[in-house]
Amino acid sequence: MALIVQKYGGTSVGSVERIAQVAEKVIATRSQGHEVVVVVSAMSGETNRLVALAKSVADPPKEREFDVLLATGEQVTISLLSIALEARGCPARSYTGAQVRILTDSAHTKARILDIDDQNIRADLAQGIVVVVAGFQGVDEPGNITTLGRGGSDTTAVALAAALKADECQIYTDVDGVYTTDPRVVPNARRLEQICFEEMLEMASLGSKVLQIRSVEFASKYNVPLRVLSSFEDGPGTLIAPEDKSMEQALISGIAFNRDEAKLTLLGVPDKPGVAAQILSQIAAANIEVDMIIQNIGADGTTTDFTFTVHRNDYKKALGILQGLAPSLGMREVRGDDQIVKVSIIGVGMRSHAGIASTMFQALANEGINIQLISTSEIKISVVVHEKYLELAVRVLHAAFNLDKAA
Repeated sequence: MALIVQKYGGTSVGSVERIAQVAEKVIATRSQGHEVVVVVSAMSGETNRLVALAKSVADPPKEREFDVLLATGEQVTISLLSIALEARGCPARSYTGAQVRILTDSAHTKARILDIDDQNIRADLAQGIVVVVAGFQGVDEPGNITTLGRGGSDTTAVALAAALKADECQIYTDVDGVYTTDPRVVPNARRLEQICFEEMLEMASLGSKVLQIRSVEFASKYNVPLRVLSSFEDGPGTLIAPEDKSMEQALISGIAFNRDEAKLTLLGVPDKPGVAAQILSQIAAANIEVDMIIQNIGADGTTTDFTFTVHRNDYKKALGILQGLAPSLGMREVRGDDQIVKVSIIGVGMRSHAGIASTMFQALANEGINIQLISTSEIKISVVVHEKYLELAVRVLHAAFNLDKAA
């Protein structure tokens, strides 16, 4: 007997018919003798409806009340699924995040999980009850409802699996696994049988929408095996687990991309200690996350050019901050560009192989794709290019590294 946490996304529970299908899947898992905890998202489209509803009243809405509203989407789903399970003779009990007591910090709309009280869940499992938990939400120390941000149900599922020491966390979605890249961009993209936490973490952070990055961080930290599966067809999915040192790793495992990038460049910044900290502390104070950072020392040795990227939604706010800082810091000019994208190749295999970067850059050069920024780590290379080249760049790199063929 295993303890399995299953998570079903919005499309998987998008109608009462699909909720009934989820109930059958849960019952099938339970009939194999397993203990089952289910985490569900709101029905597809429901969160968007609630967001629009709130913004029709006030834009932006008060964040505390916004979270109260958004959390109702998952509450509908947990009750419907529990009703469906009970109607089929399977004992079930639903819990909101607050009822479980998924304790978070107080950062409304993007809270982080601090602790989980698993006492009630364990008591129900011991009685043969299927526990159905609302994803995406929790409660802070004073008792305010909080939400975890888009994709937060994945994080809820993995955090529960870690707290319960589950044997596996299964993420059911509308795709049947993790692919070498988005099949909508590259039709011959290949489903991966297995990928290591490190690679999946990079893919999630670099734009892959299959799993939320925080869910992969939790899984890696607590060594929770993850499996991405389809809600609509049977199959083995993709296992995300620790790196298997005994296996020869593929050179490149996948290509991720992010359309939501914007670039900011500060020209003629005085080259002295503390200037970069002054700039980025103002950006951080506005709760804006910085991604790539590039700095070049000027030819005269007294000034530098400082470039960084942010989410496109934060572009105007960040640009305004920098324009306000320019006079006091003595920089020459602030430039911005919100028509860029980031394309990344990922693979633990590149640790032991030379020439990966040159292959990537040559493949892009052959198509006349200019690289604006480059960032590297031990297992990834990311480039920023103009947004018009996104799909071409992904297809070219997919072919250059033969990702349509199994290793």
